[in-house]
Amino acid sequence: MEHITVNPWASLAYLVAGVCFILALRGLSSPATSQRGNRMGIIGMTIAVVTTLVTHVPTIQLVAVGTTGGEDFVAFFSHVDTVTVVEILAAIALGGVIGLVTARRIAMTDMPQLVAAFHSLVGMAAVLVACAAFLNPGAFGIAEQGVIFVQSRIEMGLGVAIGAITFSGSVIAFLKLNGNMGGKPILLPGRHVINLAVLAGILGLVAYFTLDQSAWVFWTITLLSFVIGFLLIVPIGGADMPVVVSMLNSYSGWAAAAMGFTLHNTAMIITGALVGSSGAILSYIMCKAMNRSFISVIAGGFGGDAAAAGGEAKEQRPWKRGSADDAAFLLGQAEQVIIVPGYGMAVSQAQHALREMGDKLKAHGVRVKYAIHPVAGRMPGHMNVLLAEANVPYDDVFELEDINSEFAQTDIAFVIGANDVTNPAAKTDKTSPIYGMPVLDVEKAKTVLFIKRSMGGVGYAGVDNDVFYMDNTMMLLGDAKKMVEEIVKSLD
Repeated sequence: MEHITVNPWASLAYLVAGVCFILALRGLSSPATSQRGNRMGIIGMTIAVVTTLVTHVPTIQLVAVGTTGGEDFVAFFSHVDTVTVVEILAAIALGGVIGLVTARRIAMTDMPQLVAAFHSLVGMAAVLVACAAFLNPGAFGIAEQGVIFVQSRIEMGLGVAIGAITFSGSVIAFLKLNGNMGGKPILLPGRHVINLAVLAGILGLVAYFTLDQSAWVFWTITLLSFVIGFLLIVPIGGADMPVVVSMLNSYSGWAAAAMGFTLHNTAMIITGALVGSSGAILSYIMCKAMNRSFISVIAGGFGGDAAAAGGEAKEQRPWKRGSADDAAFLLGQAEQVIIVPGYGMAVSQAQHALREMGDKLKAHGVRVKYAIHPVAGRMPGHMNVLLAEANVPYDDVFELEDINSEFAQTDIAFVIGANDVTNPAAKTDKTSPIYGMPVLDVEKAKTVLFIKRSMGGVGYAGVDNDVFYMDNTMMLLGDAKKMVEEIVKSLD
């Protein structure tokens, strides 16, 4: 394949795609504009894919066809390898069908592990591209007489390292989120020393790779990167998984950017940088919301030095149990109700019934608001997505810092499956794995109605919640969706 000057129209198309991606991120910053943001992202990706196919699939030959008026006219004749085109279109069709079927079948409760699985695919793609470039650098235009350019070795080394870390880390996150591994941190002896040693080894080998492109250097970088991805995620506890998902999202972006450098693809560099930087910013915001150290997140050491408690409540203390009729009576008498959704709402798919309950309370003159904790659920924005799916008005949804002060003046805090993010132990118990994490002050409301499947279990962090046993709390035990539907009937 004869190399020619980059087509300016392709550069322009990639620029337009990059603008679309930026607008997509801007749209996704608010539930009210999220659909528009998704559409802009789809448009940008379509432009990038089509441009890449048009400019890279044909074998271009530059032919001067004549002169007129002293000016040369140049025509580009493309000889297209039909087999290559068929293979590419078949791969696109297969991936599209798999994505469509998966998106239509996946439950919202499984969305976090789906995101983790997607991140692992991006990481593995980066690894495979780097491996292909190392094995056949001439095909990528990054070598002369078999000697890979120094800058390409740097890109290749970092690309395969980031990709491998993203892959193995995402696989562990998927297993934890999917229940194949326990939610408790798995703490290896001397893990910090091991992690630092492996990371230092990877960076040292990447530097050495610029001097010596021996195969053992490249494959050792790849192997160590797979290992450190595993080591970084296994010590992280269940309560911190939303931050892990966000962090892996950032890693996948940088892996994509690394692929872009290897493939000389501007669109991938732009897209990867946007995803990587936005994921890093989101991780920082979530760490701040959880009172975690961003540096410790990157180092994989924030899962807690003490393993979370087991999956059962430790104490048998007196508590009050109520019924749907009791809850409906109290709700109907209230002036203001703050609803706090959590993962239990997602599991039972109770968001539609919850919105119906909110509408009926509003019809009775009750002020209804929704309080969202930044890490409620299993991924960033999990509760916002569910409430938006149920057409809950965006103006009724408030973040923790905007609504926490209102609980003291609220008649009822209606908690539906949100445990760790409402646990006051985060403010008082220094031995708790969630200590220091800002939580919703539901216990300050006049009455707390707490929907929970049973009193036997605890939250994902493995910590019992003192709110269950407070005098102003009424426990509503059972499936969240069925309980809310019964409350709606009682309100009628």
